Amino acid sequence: MTVALDTLDFDAIARRERRLQQSKWWTLAVAFLISLIWLIPFYYLAISVFKTQQEYAAKAPLALPDGLWPIVGNAVEAWTQAKMGFGMLNSAFYGLVGAGLAVFFAAMAAYGLTRLDFRRKNLWFMVIFAGTVFPFQMYLIPLFFFYQDWGILNTHFGMILFYTAICIPFPTLVLKNFMNGLSREMDEAARMDGASEFTVFLRIILPNAWGPMTATFLLQFTWIWNDLLFSTVLGNRPETRSIMNALQVFQGSYASAGPNIVLTAALIASLPSIILFFVLRRHFMEGMRVTSL
Repeated sequence: MTVALDTLDFDAIARRERRLQQSKWWTLAVAFLISLIWLIPFYYLAISVFKTQQEYAAKAPLALPDGLWPIVGNAVEAWTQAKMGFGMLNSAFYGLVGAGLAVFFAAMAAYGLTRLDFRRKNLWFMVIFAGTVFPFQMYLIPLFFFYQDWGILNTHFGMILFYTAICIPFPTLVLKNFMNGLSREMDEAARMDGASEFTVFLRIILPNAWGPMTATFLLQFTWIWNDLLFSTVLGNRPETRSIMNALQVFQGSYASAGPNIVLTAALIASLPSIILFFVLRRHFMEGMRVTSL
């Protein structure tokens, strides 16, 4: 034992420990620097909404505001000039209905792909999932002319139809993987008691899939809420305009209002999706945990 201890190079071990400690500190320093750079835009947004137009023009961009009350005037001006009420109602309608229908149809598709026996199930799944393979921008021109020919351009029905269809593939993938892990014993017992396939889906599968369905619903709602490209092309009239489209029009039409007003409008527009996440956060985290298993 004495010989083994004598052969140990304590200086080499100490140097290795110092190198590991230095590497850890360098990693922490780089991570802190990256986090600081990532937070600068949020800091700029947070202080800009509390400045008046004169204060914003006179002070440095990252300078602290003189008070907190200007945000009230900025919010009122942004809300009235950008007509944010109509835009937020439209986006909420598109997000809630479009994402809700998409997740429900995706759950039905996942149920059929995992619980029913029919030929070429993998081929049908690939047909559904193929919608996410290609860039979404390639759908713009065909969709525009199709909507124009069918008279559903700049209509709420057309927007709901598009958002429902475009949001089905990803929830189908998530729910298919989840339903593959569910036991089939409950299904068989319900069928032996005379339950139909829709009853099995509605009473047994859906309650067990609430977590991943909530997670995919939040993700699809956020995508619909933040969508600018398709809402500009397919629904650019004031009565069908989404909140992101309204912000774009507001920034172009009311440039004299100042960047602080535009930033206040952007902050207001981000609140509903944040509030919805906090309301459903427990189900969202449970769904993410279940789907990652």
